[in-house]
Amino acid sequence: MEEGPYKYIRDGNGKVSRVIRIGTRKSQLARIQTDSVADKLKELYPDVHLEIVAMSTTGDIILDRALSKIGEKSLFTKELENALERNEVDLVIHSLKDLPTSLPAGFTIGAVLKRENPHDAVVLHPSNTGKTLDTLPEKSVIGTSSLRRAAQLKKRFPHLEFKDIRGNLNTRLKKLDEKDDFAAIILAAAGLKRMGWENRISMVLEPEDCMYAVGQGALAVEVRARDADILEMVSVLHDPDTVLRCIAERAFLKQLEGGCSVPVAVHTQVKDSQLYLTGAVYSLDGSQSIKETMQTSIAPGNKNLERVDEQVQRVGVTAIKVPAEAQDAAEQLGVKLADLLLSKGAKEILTVARQLNDAR
Repeated sequence: MEEGPYKYIRDGNGKVSRVIRIGTRKSQLARIQTDSVADKLKELYPDVHLEIVAMSTTGDIILDRALSKIGEKSLFTKELENALERNEVDLVIHSLKDLPTSLPAGFTIGAVLKRENPHDAVVLHPSNTGKTLDTLPEKSVIGTSSLRRAAQLKKRFPHLEFKDIRGNLNTRLKKLDEKDDFAAIILAAAGLKRMGWENRISMVLEPEDCMYAVGQGALAVEVRARDADILEMVSVLHDPDTVLRCIAERAFLKQLEGGCSVPVAVHTQVKDSQLYLTGAVYSLDGSQSIKETMQTSIAPGNKNLERVDEQVQRVGVTAIKVPAEAQDAAEQLGVKLADLLLSKGAKEILTVARQLNDAR
C-alpha cells in the first residue's frame, strides 16, 4: 500500500506497518554496513518493516581516474540523495567520510554511529609478509587513492613510491594479491574489520605516521530534514562521543574549504570531558605541513542540560539527543583550529596542492 510518499504493508493478521526503505551502495562493504544499521533498527523497533534498496554511484562506476581528479564532491552519495529526494528511500547509510561538509538543502545526517577504529592500515603483498613500511625495499610501490595518505607517508617513508589504486575493497585486495604492481596498499582499518578481513592488516598506522580522514570509521544515516518521525527514529543510533568528534572534524574541514582534492588530516579524542582535535594540512609531496592541536570542554555546564535544539544542523549533522552546548563547543573547536592553521599559511599550501592536483 502506498499512502503519500510512504509505503505500508499489511501482514496476515491485517496489521498494517510502515515500510522504511534504506538506500545503500551496491558494494559488499556498503551492504555489510547497511545491514548492521538495519539490524540495530530492527532490534529497537521490531514492528517496523525494513527494505534495503541498493544502487550504483558515480564513484563506483568511474574507476579509471583518481578520486581527487573526478572533481565531483558527492561521488559516492549523489545517486542515493536523488533517491531520497524522490521519496524512493527514507534513509541512506553512508561512510561519514564520503559525505561533504555541506549537504544539499533538505537533507541532514540524523545519526552518527559509534566509530570503528578510524586509523589507516597497511596491507602487504603476500610476498612481503613480516615486513613493515620501514623495512620494504627502496622504491617499493604503495597503492592508495588518497592524497592525504600519500602526502603524510611520503614525508615519513621517503624511500617508498605511491601510486593510485581504485575500486572497492575486494577489487583493491585482488589487484594487490594477483599482480606484482604493489608492495602494499593502504586502506581504512574500519572497512577491513567490517568485512571480517582483520587478518589482512599487517600494521595499523599510528597518528604520528598518518592521521586519518575527517569522519573516517563512522557510519552516518542521512534523512530528509523535514521527516521528524524518521529523524526521531534514527536519533537513538547516535553515539555522543563520535558525534562531537565528527562535528569538530567536519567544522575544521569546512572552515579550511578542504575536500577530496587536498591533503587534510585529523585526529580526535574525548578524555575527561575534554575534546581534543589535532588537524593538519600537507603539500602533495608532504614536504610542507602545518599541524596544531586544540581542546575544549564538552562537560555539561550549569545551563538547562536538556536544551537540545531540535532542528539545528551543525556541519550537516542534526543530533537531537546530544546536548546543544557540547555540539556548539565541538563546532567552534573545529573552526578555531582551522583559523589557526590558516593564520600560519595553510591556505597557500592548500591552494598549491589543489593547483598541482588539477594539473596532474
